Amino acid sequence: MESFDGKIAVVTGGGTGMGRELVCQLISAGAHVATCDVIEENLLETKALAEKKGTGQVTTHICDVSDEEQQLRFREEVAVQHGSEHIDLLFNNAGIAGGGGFVNQDRRRQWERTFNVCWYGVYYGCITFLPMLKASKEAHIINTSSINGFWASIGPRVAHTAYSAAKFAVKGFTEALITDLRLNAPHIGCSVVMPGHIGTSISINSRALLREGDNEEWSDDEIAFWRNFFLEQGHPVDNVPDDHIRQMLAEQAKAFRDNALMTAEDAAATILKGVREKRWRILVGEDAKLLDKFVRADPEAAYEVGFFEDFSGKFAEKYEAVAKRND
Repeated sequence: MESFDGKIAVVTGGGTGMGRELVCQLISAGAHVATCDVIEENLLETKALAEKKGTGQVTTHICDVSDEEQQLRFREEVAVQHGSEHIDLLFNNAGIAGGGGFVNQDRRRQWERTFNVCWYGVYYGCITFLPMLKASKEAHIINTSSINGFWASIGPRVAHTAYSAAKFAVKGFTEALITDLRLNAPHIGCSVVMPGHIGTSISINSRALLREGDNEEWSDDEIAFWRNFFLEQGHPVDNVPDDHIRQMLAEQAKAFRDNALMTAEDAAATILKGVREKRWRILVGEDAKLLDKFVRADPEAAYEVGFFEDFSGKFAEKYEAVAKRND
C-alpha cells in the first residue's frame, strides 16, 4: 500500500499520542479516518487538529476496545458514517500501561484491565473489522505491541507482567497472521509495531483509567500501594505526606511524556513508512532498535541485572549523542 489517498482507515486510541498523530498524518496523506477512544474530549481535539491537515472525512467514536459489543457498535457506526462496506487500514493502537506484577497480585482488577485493553483490544479489533478488510481490494492490519513484546521487563526491580504478557500476545498473534492471511486472505497484509519510549500521555491516561472507582483523586488505598512501590524501588518515602506521593505520580507521568527521545509525531511517521514499505516488523525508536539487538545477542541473559545495566549504559551514550545533535 504505497499510497493512503482515498483509503478508509480505522485507528483505535486516537484521542492522544501516537493514535492522534496517526489520524492527523493519514488525513494529511489523503485518507478518511474513523477513530475511537474512551475520552470524548480528547477525540474532539484530535478531530479538530486532523481537519486542518486535509479534506478527508474524520469521524469520532466512543469505544472501550476491550469490550466486544462496543467494538461491534463501532464497526456499524463506521460503515454507516463512511458509507462503505469496506475499510483498507486497521490500526489497533489503543493501549494502557499498568497492572504490575502477578505473584503479589493485590490489584487483580487493574492487572486484568491492562491485559484486556492491550490484548483483547487487538483481538476484538481484528475479528470485528475482518469482514470489512476482506471486502477491500488491498488492506493492511497494524497491531501495536511494544519493546515489552520481546523483552518482558522494565528493569530488575519492577514486576511488569500484565502489560508484557499482553504485548507478547499481540506480537505472536500478528506474526502468526502473516501465514494465516497469506493462505486465506492474501490481499490483506499485517505489521506488528514495537515502540520504545515515545513521548505520549499513556502514563497519565492509564493511571486515570485504572483508578479504583469514579473519584478523580487517588484513594488512600491507592496511595498506600504507590508508597510501598516507591519504597521497594529504594525511595525513602515512608514519612512523605500523601499529597507528595500524588505529586510524585503526576511528575513521573509528565516526565514520561516530555523526556522521550522520540515524539509521537515521529513515531507515527515511522509506522506509516513501514506500512508503505509493507514491512511486517516495525521497530520504533533508537531504544527499541538497540534493545532488540541486545536481546537477540544474548537472550539467556536478558533478565539479569547486568544485562539491564549494560543496555542502560549503552543507551545513555546513544541518547546523549542524539541529544547533542538535536541541540
